[in-house]
Amino acid sequence: MGYGKRIDTLCSLLTKTDVFADVGCDHGYCSEFMLQNDLCERAILSDISKGSLQKAELLLASYIEEGRAQSVLGDGFYGVPNTVGLVLIAGMGGSEMVSILSDQKYGFMPKRFVFQPMHDGEKLRRYILENGGYIERDFTFEDGKFYEVITGGKYVDGGQVCDERPYTEAEYEFGRENLRTFPEAFVKRMQKLITNIEKYLREPNLQPGSRENLLARKQRLEGVLQGEIK
Repeated sequence: MGYGKRIDTLCSLLTKTDVFADVGCDHGYCSEFMLQNDLCERAILSDISKGSLQKAELLLASYIEEGRAQSVLGDGFYGVPNTVGLVLIAGMGGSEMVSILSDQKYGFMPKRFVFQPMHDGEKLRRYILENGGYIERDFTFEDGKFYEVITGGKYVDGGQVCDERPYTEAEYEFGRENLRTFPEAFVKRMQKLITNIEKYLREPNLQPGSRENLLARKQRLEGVLQGEIK
Protein backbone atom coordinates (compact mmCIF):
# COMPACT_ATOMS: atom_id res chain seq x y z
CA MET A 1 0.00 0.00 0.00
CA GLY A 2 2.92 2.30 0.69
CA TYR A 3 1.46 4.79 3.18
CA GLY A 4 3.74 3.74 6.03
CA LYS A 5 3.27 0.86 8.45
CA ARG A 6 0.65 2.50 10.68
CA ILE A 7 -1.65 3.56 7.84
CA ASP A 8 -1.00 0.34 5.91
CA THR A 9 -2.01 -1.69 8.98
CA LEU A 10 -5.24 0.27 9.32
CA CYS A 11 -5.99 -0.08 5.59
CA SER A 12 -5.45 -3.84 5.78
CA LEU A 13 -8.30 -4.04 8.30
CA LEU A 14 -10.80 -2.04 6.22
CA THR A 15 -13.44 -4.12 4.46
CA LYS A 16 -15.74 -3.53 1.49
CA THR A 17 -18.82 -1.48 2.26
CA ASP A 18 -21.32 0.91 0.72
CA VAL A 19 -20.48 4.12 2.59
CA PHE A 20 -17.19 4.57 4.45
CA ALA A 21 -16.70 7.31 7.06
CA ASP A 22 -13.19 8.45 8.00
CA VAL A 23 -13.72 10.44 11.20
CA GLY A 24 -10.75 12.63 12.06
CA CYS A 25 -9.53 11.93 8.54
CA ASP A 26 -6.48 14.25 8.65
CA HIS A 27 -4.59 13.52 5.39
CA GLY A 28 -7.31 11.27 3.92
CA TYR A 29 -5.02 8.37 3.00
CA CYS A 30 -7.37 5.67 4.28
CA SER A 31 -10.25 7.13 2.27
CA GLU A 32 -7.99 7.23 -0.78
CA PHE A 33 -7.21 3.54 -0.25
CA MET A 34 -10.90 2.65 -0.01
CA LEU A 35 -11.85 4.63 -3.12
CA GLN A 36 -8.89 3.58 -5.28
CA ASN A 37 -9.55 -0.08 -4.56
CA ASP A 38 -13.33 0.19 -5.07
CA LEU A 39 -13.93 -0.90 -1.48
CA CYS A 40 -16.67 1.68 -1.03
CA GLU A 41 -19.20 3.41 -3.23
CA ARG A 42 -18.79 6.66 -1.33
CA ALA A 43 -16.53 8.09 1.38
CA ILE A 44 -17.27 10.73 4.00
CA LEU A 45 -14.21 12.70 5.12
CA SER A 46 -14.75 14.25 8.52
CA ASP A 47 -12.45 16.39 10.65
CA ILE A 48 -12.80 19.15 13.24
CA SER A 49 -9.67 20.84 11.85
CA LYS A 50 -10.21 22.93 8.73
CA GLY A 51 -6.54 22.60 7.82
CA SER A 52 -6.58 18.80 8.08
CA LEU A 53 -9.79 18.57 6.10
CA GLN A 54 -8.32 20.75 3.35
CA LYS A 55 -5.42 18.29 3.00
CA ALA A 56 -7.89 15.44 2.48
CA GLU A 57 -9.97 17.53 0.08
CA LEU A 58 -6.87 18.27 -2.01
CA LEU A 59 -5.83 14.62 -2.07
CA LEU A 60 -9.31 13.41 -3.02
CA ALA A 61 -10.40 16.34 -5.20
CA SER A 62 -11.23 14.13 -8.20
CA TYR A 63 -13.42 11.83 -6.09
CA ILE A 64 -15.21 14.82 -4.56
CA GLU A 65 -15.84 16.17 -8.05
CA GLU A 66 -17.25 12.78 -9.11
CA GLY A 67 -19.55 12.72 -6.08
CA ARG A 68 -17.83 9.67 -4.58
CA ALA A 69 -16.39 11.62 -1.65
CA GLN A 70 -17.90 14.24 0.63
CA SER A 71 -16.07 16.39 3.18
CA VAL A 72 -17.62 17.44 6.48
CA LEU A 73 -16.11 20.03 8.83
CA GLY A 74 -17.29 19.22 12.33
CA ASP A 75 -16.74 17.38 15.59
CA GLY A 76 -17.27 13.63 16.01
CA PHE A 77 -20.13 12.12 14.04
CA TYR A 78 -21.54 15.49 12.96
CA GLY A 79 -22.58 15.01 9.32
CA VAL A 80 -22.07 11.23 9.49
CA PRO A 81 -25.34 9.25 9.23
CA ASN A 82 -25.76 6.21 11.48
CA THR A 83 -26.46 4.11 8.38
CA VAL A 84 -22.82 4.14 7.18
CA GLY A 85 -21.41 0.69 6.65
CA LEU A 86 -17.92 1.21 8.08
CA VAL A 87 -16.37 3.85 10.35
CA LEU A 88 -12.67 4.47 10.91
CA ILE A 89 -11.52 6.57 13.86
CA ALA A 90 -7.75 6.65 14.31
CA GLY A 91 -5.17 8.77 16.06
CA MET A 92 -7.16 10.14 18.99
CA GLY A 93 -7.62 9.01 22.57
CA GLY A 94 -9.97 6.24 23.60
CA SER A 95 -11.82 8.61 25.93
CA GLU A 96 -12.37 11.00 23.03
CA MET A 97 -13.71 8.13 20.93
CA VAL A 98 -16.13 7.18 23.72
CA SER A 99 -17.33 10.80 23.78
CA ILE A 100 -18.01 10.60 20.03
CA LEU A 101 -19.85 7.28 20.28
CA SER A 102 -21.93 8.37 23.27
CA ASP A 103 -22.76 11.91 22.14
CA GLN A 104 -26.49 12.40 22.78
CA LYS A 105 -27.12 14.23 19.51
CA TYR A 106 -24.88 12.53 16.96
CA GLY A 107 -23.43 9.43 18.63
CA PHE A 108 -24.10 5.82 17.61
CA MET A 109 -22.48 2.38 17.54
CA PRO A 110 -21.33 1.82 13.92
CA LYS A 111 -22.39 -1.26 11.96
CA ARG A 112 -18.68 -1.95 11.47
CA PHE A 113 -15.68 -0.08 12.86
CA VAL A 114 -11.90 0.13 12.97
CA PHE A 115 -10.70 2.12 15.99
CA GLN A 116 -7.06 2.98 16.71
CA PRO A 117 -6.90 4.69 20.12
CA MET A 118 -3.67 6.42 21.12
CA HIS A 119 -4.42 5.70 24.79
CA ASP A 120 -7.32 4.70 27.09
CA GLY A 121 -7.95 1.52 25.09
CA GLU A 122 -9.45 -0.11 28.19
CA LYS A 123 -12.14 2.56 28.46
CA LEU A 124 -13.00 2.17 24.78
CA ARG A 125 -13.27 -1.63 25.02
CA ARG A 126 -15.60 -1.35 27.99
CA TYR A 127 -17.83 1.14 26.22
CA ILE A 128 -18.07 -0.97 23.07
CA LEU A 129 -18.97 -4.17 24.90
CA GLU A 130 -21.36 -2.50 27.33
CA ASN A 131 -23.23 -0.53 24.67
CA GLY A 132 -24.29 -2.96 21.99
CA GLY A 133 -21.00 -3.55 20.25
CA TYR A 134 -18.72 -6.54 19.76
CA ILE A 135 -14.97 -6.87 19.17
CA GLU A 136 -13.36 -9.09 16.53
CA ARG A 137 -9.69 -8.04 16.44
CA ASP A 138 -7.87 -6.29 19.28
CA PHE A 139 -4.09 -6.19 19.06
CA THR A 140 -0.89 -4.15 19.36
CA PHE A 141 1.40 -3.25 16.47
CA GLU A 142 4.55 -1.16 16.18
CA ASP A 143 5.56 1.68 13.89
CA GLY A 144 8.14 3.75 15.72
CA LYS A 145 5.86 3.56 18.75
CA PHE A 146 3.26 1.06 19.90
CA TYR A 147 -0.35 1.28 18.73
CA GLU A 148 -3.53 -0.57 19.58
CA VAL A 149 -6.26 -1.30 17.04
CA ILE A 150 -9.77 -2.60 17.72
CA THR A 151 -12.17 -3.85 15.05
CA GLY A 152 -15.77 -4.99 15.39
CA GLY A 153 -19.27 -3.70 14.97
CA LYS A 154 -22.78 -3.31 16.29
CA TYR A 155 -24.31 -6.46 17.71
CA VAL A 156 -27.53 -7.48 15.99
CA ASP A 157 -29.78 -10.13 17.57
CA GLY A 158 -29.12 -13.41 15.83
CA GLY A 159 -25.97 -12.11 14.20
CA GLN A 160 -22.72 -14.03 14.25
CA VAL A 161 -20.15 -12.82 16.75
CA CYS A 162 -16.75 -14.48 16.87
CA ASP A 163 -16.57 -14.83 20.65
CA GLU A 164 -19.36 -13.94 23.07
CA ARG A 165 -17.54 -14.86 26.27
CA PRO A 166 -17.28 -11.89 28.65
CA TYR A 167 -13.98 -10.04 28.70
CA THR A 168 -11.81 -10.51 31.78
CA GLU A 169 -10.34 -7.49 33.56
CA ALA A 170 -6.97 -8.24 31.95
CA GLU A 171 -8.57 -8.48 28.48
CA TYR A 172 -10.20 -5.08 28.98
CA GLU A 173 -6.82 -3.63 29.92
CA PHE A 174 -4.52 -5.35 27.43
CA GLY A 175 -6.76 -6.71 24.64
CA ARG A 176 -8.05 -10.26 24.22
CA GLU A 177 -6.05 -11.05 21.10
CA ASN A 178 -2.82 -9.87 22.71
CA LEU A 179 -3.31 -12.18 25.69
CA ARG A 180 -4.08 -15.15 23.46
CA THR A 181 -1.51 -14.79 20.70
CA PHE A 182 1.22 -12.57 22.24
CA PRO A 183 2.17 -10.67 19.06
CA GLU A 184 5.76 -9.48 18.99
CA ALA A 185 4.81 -5.81 19.34
CA PHE A 186 2.72 -6.53 22.44
CA VAL A 187 5.55 -8.47 24.09
CA LYS A 188 8.01 -5.66 23.31
CA ARG A 189 5.59 -3.10 24.73
CA MET A 190 5.17 -5.04 27.98
CA GLN A 191 8.94 -5.48 28.30
CA LYS A 192 9.46 -1.76 27.76
CA LEU A 193 6.90 -0.92 30.44
CA ILE A 194 8.64 -3.26 32.88
CA THR A 195 12.04 -1.72 32.06
CA ASN A 196 10.64 1.76 32.70
CA ILE A 197 9.24 0.66 36.06
CA GLU A 198 12.60 -0.83 37.04
CA LYS A 199 14.21 2.51 36.18
CA TYR A 200 11.79 4.37 38.47
CA LEU A 201 12.37 1.84 41.25
CA ARG A 202 16.07 2.78 41.29
CA GLU A 203 15.22 6.37 42.20
CA PRO A 204 16.67 6.99 45.71
CA ASN A 205 13.97 9.41 46.84
CA LEU A 206 10.99 7.30 45.81
CA GLN A 207 8.18 7.43 48.37
CA PRO A 208 7.20 4.08 50.01
CA GLY A 209 3.65 4.22 48.64
CA SER A 210 4.90 4.88 45.12
CA ARG A 211 7.37 2.01 45.40
CA GLU A 212 4.61 -0.39 46.44
CA ASN A 213 2.42 0.69 43.52
CA LEU A 214 5.26 0.31 41.04
CA LEU A 215 6.17 -3.14 42.38
CA ALA A 216 2.54 -4.24 42.12
CA ARG A 217 2.35 -2.95 38.55
CA LYS A 218 5.61 -4.70 37.64
CA GLN A 219 4.31 -7.95 39.09
CA ARG A 220 1.08 -7.64 37.07
CA LEU A 221 2.91 -6.99 33.80
CA GLU A 222 5.25 -9.92 34.43
CA GLY A 223 2.23 -12.10 35.18
CA VAL A 224 0.72 -11.12 31.84
CA LEU A 225 3.92 -11.99 29.96
CA GLN A 226 4.16 -15.32 31.76
CA GLY A 227 0.57 -16.19 30.87
CA GLU A 228 -0.51 -16.23 34.51
CA ILE A 229 -2.91 -13.29 34.08
CA LYS A 230 -5.49 -13.76 31.34
